[in-house]
Amino acid sequence: MLEQRIQQHFIDSADLKYQAAQSLTKPIADAIQAVLACVTSGGKVLSCGNGGSAADAQNFSAKFVGCFERERPELGAIALNADTALLTGVGAHQDFTQVYARQVRALGQSGDVLLALSVDGQCANVLAAVQAAHEREMSVVALTGQGGGRLAQALRETDVNICVPHDRAPRIHEVHLLVLHCVCDGVDAQLLGDQEQETTT
Repeated sequence: MLEQRIQQHFIDSADLKYQAAQSLTKPIADAIQAVLACVTSGGKVLSCGNGGSAADAQNFSAKFVGCFERERPELGAIALNADTALLTGVGAHQDFTQVYARQVRALGQSGDVLLALSVDGQCANVLAAVQAAHEREMSVVALTGQGGGRLAQALRETDVNICVPHDRAPRIHEVHLLVLHCVCDGVDAQLLGDQEQETTT
């Protein structure tokens, strides 16, 4: 019984990824182009999310500043949820819904990209970050699910919404991680050429 349940998780995850490949290929390609235009112009990617999405934001920044599968020059990326002193300070003494927006206004510049992650698209602090990014004339790449929620509605035509067609949070997170890997790989391929990739730890 337990083994069947485990196997079903693998099957469900694989099925969703296979199905989502059709609908998400174009927005992922658009996201790669937006991020590529940003970093080749000297810009940076600011990322944010809550819970598992915060971990995904940090994972993306680590691979972007460090490397994905091939050695390359550093690319600018900051996970806005990584500074616990700032998050707890602003959250305790001001307004937790502004913990990311304040950082976007402080660090973001025209031409930068905000990578906004929210499984249901309803997180108030991520929505506030999107508004702040628009104020700074930044592009937004949103990773959502469950229809995209208010986050999808807050995006402009020039923004990119990668909305996983599913309702379960664990499945959405799994696809979000794959999407971020696709973005890292796509940027590397554009910068370094589509060559055999080296395996790194």
